[in-house]
Parts: sequence; C-alpha cells; structure tokens
Amino acid sequence: MTSPHSSSASAFVPTRWTLVLAARGETPEAIVALGELCTAYWTPVFRFLRREGRTEDAARELTQEFFARILARDGFSSADRERGRFRSFLLGAVKHFLGDVRDRDRAAKRGGGVPPESLSADGNTDTGAGFQIPDARADVPDTFFDRQWAFALMEHAFARLANEQATAGKAEQYRVLKPWLVGETAALSQADAAKALGMSEGAVKVAVHRLRKRFRELIRTEVAQTVPDSADADAELRYLVEVLAAG
Repeated sequence: MTSPHSSSASAFVPTRWTLVLAARGETPEAIVALGELCTAYWTPVFRFLRREGRTEDAARELTQEFFARILARDGFSSADRERGRFRSFLLGAVKHFLGDVRDRDRAAKRGGGVPPESLSADGNTDTGAGFQIPDARADVPDTFFDRQWAFALMEHAFARLANEQATAGKAEQYRVLKPWLVGETAALSQADAAKALGMSEGAVKVAVHRLRKRFRELIRTEVAQTVPDSADADAELRYLVEVLAAG
C-alpha cells in the first residue's frame, strides 16, 4: 500500500460506516471496502505517527504495518456504529497498535519477543471502540490526530468538488477560483481571475459563492459519513472547526 497523496473522489462516496460493515469478512467486496477505508485515512495515521518523533520512513513503515494488520485480521470486526464516531474508533485502534509496537521494541531490547495483540480487543474506552490502552508517555495529544482527520475530510471534499467541476467542464474555472476556498487569494484579485477566465467580475463573485456553498455541503457530507447518525454531523463539524482553529 502506498501513500494516497491524490485520490479519486469515487473512493469517498459510500459512507464510512457502510464501508466498515462491508469490510467484515473475506469476500472480494470486503477486501475492496477495507482498501477504501485504509486509503481514505492513511494520512491522519501517518501524521500522527510522524508527530511522535519518528522519521518519515519509519512512520510510513508503521502506517503500512498498521493497515496491513487491519487487512489481515479483520480489524473492523468490532466496530459498532452505535458506539461512537469513526474518528474515535480509528484513533483507539492506532493507540492500541502503538502499545503493541512499544511492547515489541522493549522486548527486542531485552532480547526476547512478544507476539502482537489483536486489534479487535474487547472492552470499552473513552474512544468508544475498545481499542485505547493506557499510554504513560502520552506523546501526542488526541487533538493532533483530530486535526489531521479534519484535514483529510477537507481533502476528500476538495477531491469530490474538483471531480464535479471537471465533469461539468469547469476544471480551469475551478483551478483559478480554488484559492477563494482555501484563503490563499493574496496574489490574485477577483478582477485578475475574471480576466484570466474571460468572465465579468460579477460572474466570478457568483461562481465563488456557489463553489463555497457546494464545498460546505461536501464537507458536511464527509462529516456525516463518520458519525453514528446524521443528526450528530453539525456537532462533529463544529468540533473539527474548533480543532482546526486551535491549531
């Protein structure tokens, strides 16, 4: 598995919990669903491991190992939509994995070996997934993972929006106007954008407004896919905005 620096928007259409349910078992459909889940959330896991002070190569190898263990061990078998957010579930799984890695490293230093525990351990935790274990070091705060999660959801939404615009024959318009979605407009005025696109400034303002509205819709859709019920989406969205602002 490689790092998905760019992803097709089609990978993000089914809801995450739908994919989790589909990922159980050993059918071809389950393997595809697992692959989509791992691809969608590779980056938050990688950045969380990187923040612990590991080199980029070491963090990448551990991320590969984490998802390989999930793929090999039916790691989503204990996931329960009714017990919490998928974000919390995955964070708990990562923490459990890190506990195994540290045990393995300590055993290696002593000259011994300790078999890794299953990712589908039983029990309740603050993450709502039965995966979190005490970590005396507590190197990386949970909010760091949550921030990377929020960035990943934004990237998914951008990918879907770019795909929609390309399908509508507006790929170039999207490329020029995207800075107004990400707050990077210092080097370009709407007058300049209008000139580059052969549009009036009024038309550019309308296009930017529509893009922003659609982007907000897609972000909310992404968030709604990761919570137990769509009614929880607004609260989750507010939390992720707060996490981003605090960073």
